[in-house]
Amino acid sequence: MLKKVFSLPVELYQNRRLILTLAKNDFKTKYAGSYLGIVWAFIQPIVTVLVYWFVFGLALRAGGNRTVPFILWLVAGLVPWFFVQDGLINGTNALIEYNYLVKKVVFKISILPMVKIISALFVHLFFIVVVLVLYACHGYFPDLYVLQLIYYSFSVFVLILGISYLTSAVVVFFRDLSQIINIALQVGVWMTPIMWSFQDLGLAADGTIATILKLNPIYYIVSGYRDALIDKVWFWEHPTLTLYYWIFTVVIFFLGARLFKKLKIHFADVL
Repeated sequence: MLKKVFSLPVELYQNRRLILTLAKNDFKTKYAGSYLGIVWAFIQPIVTVLVYWFVFGLALRAGGNRTVPFILWLVAGLVPWFFVQDGLINGTNALIEYNYLVKKVVFKISILPMVKIISALFVHLFFIVVVLVLYACHGYFPDLYVLQLIYYSFSVFVLILGISYLTSAVVVFFRDLSQIINIALQVGVWMTPIMWSFQDLGLAADGTIATILKLNPIYYIVSGYRDALIDKVWFWEHPTLTLYYWIFTVVIFFLGARLFKKLKIHFADVL
């Protein structure tokens, strides 16, 4: 069983060039035929940021007690969430979208979820650059702490990949899972402290409710981005959260890889 699970990372590494090529093609063709092309990949997140900034930062006058302007605090949480959202939705539907490749006997279908997530990663990296420029325009220039964005981007990449192997395998047999994931993401964006903080809700950071909310692994990522950009805290200064996150991520990746390997012989017949 362990041999089957660990064979998956080996397959991904062996096919790394093919994965990168397919990810580039996926990114380019996703918006093919539209006048603005790949620009649409960036317009929707930017509009979303502006809407949330207007509603929470201006209309509701939230974020007055932040150590940085509210827009900077907001984008630090939204940018990783966009990656989670885009990567999970597209990773889940990878086998369905590329069903013509799944039916080819010689094709390594295990690379398809990773192709979709790397495609989402391109957009994520662009927005990290935009965030750094935005911070610099406000006088907050990159320092050594910002290098943690590499660590946190890798961390969320592994988490999304593990979940996507699980969901992409199940959705082939249970198509309603796509809608369930969409609903879960709609709820998740509000259950994660992206537009709000525990202080906004009058909750103690070490209280029972806050502790329960911190079980959401995306909390670790969102707070990590803010630690790197705003609070200037190293990830190892949160040993308990870091350990919990990686145990959760490894377990999810293990379960996803095992289920994917077990069900993949049936994918071509079902699709």
